[in-house]
Amino acid sequence: MSEITQPEATQPEATQSGALDTIRQIIASKDVVLFMKGTRTMPQCGFSSRVAGVLNYMGVEFLDVNVLADAGIRQGIKDFSDWPTIPQLYVRGEFVGGCDIVTEMALSGELDALFEQHGIAYDKAAAEKIREANA
Repeated sequence: MSEITQPEATQPEATQSGALDTIRQIIASKDVVLFMKGTRTMPQCGFSSRVAGVLNYMGVEFLDVNVLADAGIRQGIKDFSDWPTIPQLYVRGEFVGGCDIVTEMALSGELDALFEQHGIAYDKAAAEKIREANA
């Protein structure tokens, strides 16, 4: 009978450091990044669905990162931002917030202003429709 060898355990610090490096690379790779549970087409929680829905409706091009696919990224993004919940939205490398903040910003017009400030293309008419529907 052959002996089964176990893979070497990685040090938690090394794993965490690797996850943080990966997160930095992801955030730097696109203008708008949404760390979420699930994907933009198949969200796995209501909060992720809401933020992805706002971005999709506004026609914003964004990278969706499914934190459920990688436990290191799931915990790492919380540590990286010092924010305990997911989803998390980043625009041009800066943390914007989670579901409640993004929703409030969409309703107040602050999200439009943020996108304009950073040169992010979005559908202004769709943004107005969101506000009209929630007035």
